[in-house]
Amino acid sequence: MARFDLQNFTYATIAGENRAEAFCNMGLMYATGRGCDIDVVAAHKWLNIAAIKGSERAAELRADLAATMSKADLAIALRSAREWMTVH
Repeated sequence: MARFDLQNFTYATIAGENRAEAFCNMGLMYATGRGCDIDVVAAHKWLNIAAIKGSERAAELRADLAATMSKADLAIALRSAREWMTVH
């Protein structure tokens, strides 16, 4: 299910949508299970990337989500965001 999301994200950013908001929407999608299974690790990853790109809303949501996550899941999410940022 995540494949179409990445494609939609690519098209959204090409169309000029604010990248931080697009990343934040990806995080919210995974956090709420909108169109996919709930995945808190993926949600944190995208919210983290959005926060890095300047979204204050994503930073707040990321903090709320992190408070509910295990240390192991949080470490995976942080590593995943770091790897994504390195490649992109």
